[in-house]
Amino acid sequence: MTALQYLDSLRVSNPEMAEWYIQLADLYQRKLWHQLSLKLEQFVAHSVSQAGNVLIQLYHNFITEFETKINLLKLAQFAVVVSRQYPEKEAAISYLEGIIEKLLSTKEQRVEEPILYIKTQIALFKIEDQNECKRLLEEGKSTLDSMTDIDPSVYANYYWVSSQYHKSRKEYAEFYRNALLYLAYTSVESLSDAFKQELAFDLSISALLGDDIYNFGELIAHPIIKSLMGTKVEWMYHLLQAFSAGDLVHYQELCHMHNTDLNAQPGLVENEKKLLEKINILCLMEIIFSRAAENRTIPLDNIAERTKLSIQDVEHLLMKSLSAHLIEGIIDQVNGAVHVSWVQPRVLGIQQIQSMRNRLDNWVDKVHTALLSVESEAPDFISE
Repeated sequence: MTALQYLDSLRVSNPEMAEWYIQLADLYQRKLWHQLSLKLEQFVAHSVSQAGNVLIQLYHNFITEFETKINLLKLAQFAVVVSRQYPEKEAAISYLEGIIEKLLSTKEQRVEEPILYIKTQIALFKIEDQNECKRLLEEGKSTLDSMTDIDPSVYANYYWVSSQYHKSRKEYAEFYRNALLYLAYTSVESLSDAFKQELAFDLSISALLGDDIYNFGELIAHPIIKSLMGTKVEWMYHLLQAFSAGDLVHYQELCHMHNTDLNAQPGLVENEKKLLEKINILCLMEIIFSRAAENRTIPLDNIAERTKLSIQDVEHLLMKSLSAHLIEGIIDQVNGAVHVSWVQPRVLGIQQIQSMRNRLDNWVDKVHTALLSVESEAPDFISE
């Protein structure tokens, strides 16, 4: 059966899709390979949710006739979507390895890009074999670093698979970073609502549990986090807001209000003490940030009152923050205070920006007052 005969049989057996097959046949006959690849991309996006092996059959009976004549990265993208319809991972991997051989046979200069795209998908299929998956990802990273002018889809595919590898290992901080990099190369509007909600929730969990993640502003400012609003997991959005603001009271209120939901998350239950320590550190950072630069000698009693900790625990909290390079300063145990010279920069929320604006307004007023004082006390000097 020829490619055109195959499309004609599909048109007859699937009359609701007839217009698609007519357009594909027309472009194929006219050898408009670029336009055909674009139409195929639309068709695949339309058909990907269909059950069965529709795309597998389409590849073997139609796409194989011209696969090396279209953009090779497009071919790799088609192949990856097709591979997900194979019921067995081994068959999917074998299919993709066959595509790689075809790509190599073209002798094209930029063949590394589509090959990397496919190898990254193979790494995802092998995620249960963590050593092999890690090896493929490390090879992929080396290839990425050696290339220039890379298509965003290649980056997105790599960082997505890398994030899933770290998720499978419960490496929260690495999952968080790779998932955000995936989003940097992906249009959020192109993602389904269910996918966005699941990813936003996973990112939130990872931000809370990641060892060295104390900056929640970047995640809160990202459009994907809004997908939690109006859902059963909206409480997670408010939990992130509490951590970002270092608001211990709001955090405790949320824990009380959503106790059942929180207990349904094993990661949060297992790391309850870690979460309390993290929000106490964020509370400390907020105390420091809210003070003017010249007023950052803070009595330990003030910190203890805000964090509900003993003085001894406050000292431990300060040492933890200093060792993690979240702040720089000196603990004065004699006078029961800490002098902070630096606090880690972070993405600010609306309230924090408003606080900074108020401080800048105060500074402008002080400068203006000082100028008036100088002018009144030394008018001759000023006029000269």
